[in-house]
Parts: sequence; C-alpha cells; structure tokens
Amino acid sequence: MLGLDVSTGVDGVVEKIEQLPTDLFAETLQSILVHLQDQNRAVDLIETCDKFQRAGISLDQKTVQDVTRLMSHYFRLAAKSNLNADILVNKLTECSSKWSKPTLQLVHKFWTEHGALLHAHQELLTMASTGQLVDIQWKLGMAVSSDTCRSLNSPFISVLMKIADTSGEMSYKSFEMTVQQFQNFHRQFKEMASVLETV
Repeated sequence: MLGLDVSTGVDGVVEKIEQLPTDLFAETLQSILVHLQDQNRAVDLIETCDKFQRAGISLDQKTVQDVTRLMSHYFRLAAKSNLNADILVNKLTECSSKWSKPTLQLVHKFWTEHGALLHAHQELLTMASTGQLVDIQWKLGMAVSSDTCRSLNSPFISVLMKIADTSGEMSYKSFEMTVQQFQNFHRQFKEMASVLETV
C-alpha cells in the first residue's frame, strides 16, 4: 500500500521514527509538508540522511525513504479528507502500536498548525486538476443524408480527443465542426503552442 519493504513493515518504520530526536523528526515533517505543497520536487533523502548521521542516528537511505513515504501517505490522506489532528493521530495508532506518546503529540501539534494549509492546497489541486490531451484525431466527412439536416453535401470535420485525467484514466471526447469552425480551432491551437514555447 505505501511502497514499504515487506520485511520492515509499518511497525519497523515507526520503530525507526522513534529513534529520532524530536527536533529532527519535526524537521523531517516540515520537509514533507514543503514537498506536499509542491514547493519542492521531492524530499532530499541524502540531505536528510546526512542530518541524521550528524546527530548520531544511523539510518540508511531506504529507511529514510520509508519514513518519508509513511508520513507523506498519512498527511495526504488527512489533507484530502480534511481530517483534524485527533483523527490523524488515531489513524497512525491504527496502523501501528509502536508510536510513543511524545511522537504522536508532535504529529498532533504539527498537523494542528499546518494541516489546514495543506488541505487548502489539496483543494486547489483538485479544482485546478484538468486532463492531459494525449491524442487528437480528425477526419473530413461529407453529409449525404440526414433526417434533421437541410444542407446536405456540406463538408464537416469529425474530431476525436483522447484525454488522460489526473488519476490516469483515459476518456474520449468527440464532436463535429464545420470547416470554418475547424480552421478557427486550428488557429487557436497554433496560438497556444506559440505562447507555450515562450514560457
């Protein structure tokens, strides 16, 4: 579920978290928050490992990655579901009995202070999430018979768009346009392409 090593499991990751001094765990939570707000592409595992080693805590990069994945998962879950700090702590204790009270209090305090900000960011992402245009196909057709159309023998353009939504699901949108509408559509796509080249 979380991409954690089966041999380690959630309990093993929590045991490693419990080895961390409070200030280092707080810094780790802060770097995860920055990442989840898209202010940083990823949590720098090497830098985090170095901080731990300077503090006398010997955790390998894989363990630091597991800690980051675990806390990122629960922060995302809490942000998307708009969970308060009490419910987040309950979710953490459901996944492992190895949490100490001081560590859970730190997570509670951290989420109380920063959870609303991350929830607002998740809401913006949901509102701004649009599909990605994967493919567009078009073909020229000619209307030769119709029950409702009066002007037959006029050309039209049939367009099929393949769109990937934010979850990765593919959908198809199809529509028809007159030749003049298609020319205007084409011109607008060219304008968008030229604007995107300048970004």
